[in-house]
Amino acid sequence: MSDRPPATRQVLLRTRRQLDRMQKGTTMLRRKREALVAELFQLARPAASARQAIASEATQAYGALLEAYAREGHAGLRAWAWPSRELTVEIRPLSVWGVPASAITDAPTVARTAASRGTPPGPARAALLETAEHFERLVDRLVTSAPRELLLQRLGQALSSTTRQVNVLEQRLAPGLARQLTDVRRRLEEREREEHVRLERLKARTTSPA
Repeated sequence: MSDRPPATRQVLLRTRRQLDRMQKGTTMLRRKREALVAELFQLARPAASARQAIASEATQAYGALLEAYAREGHAGLRAWAWPSRELTVEIRPLSVWGVPASAITDAPTVARTAASRGTPPGPARAALLETAEHFERLVDRLVTSAPRELLLQRLGQALSSTTRQVNVLEQRLAPGLARQLTDVRRRLEEREREEHVRLERLKARTTSPA
């Protein structure tokens, strides 16, 4: 082997320290992986419920929109369209096992009453109002669930990355260092035995009668 390290005490101690650090690092990564799995399981159920609620609200919203379109037509919908508005959402950064995430600290409620929506004068058509209400509630649900969905995605990526690191350490690097440690120790022991035999022969020659 061209990259075979020399069989010295220094190399033996260095390899042993490297293997010890690698094993400790692997243990820490396993604990991190377990913690990430626990976080994912904790978020999975509320995330699934939120997705179902979003899907249900979206179905109702687009159903109401199609009904309003059938009744009012494209021109009618444009005539009854309410002005757009800007919404400010305040967030704060946080970290979950080193995974960057965000939490909403303040967000306005998008859903409004007919009065607060500023409905134009005249009879408020039920299909139009129902469409607006459903879409506003849909936006509320999307805003509320966005940080959790982002955290789920990043936790999943971190879990995959941590699992790859553990696999590389356990299946490639640690076995390689362990083999190197065994090889260096074996060669040192062989050298010591040879040296011991040489000294014994030298001693025998020096003590033998002339």
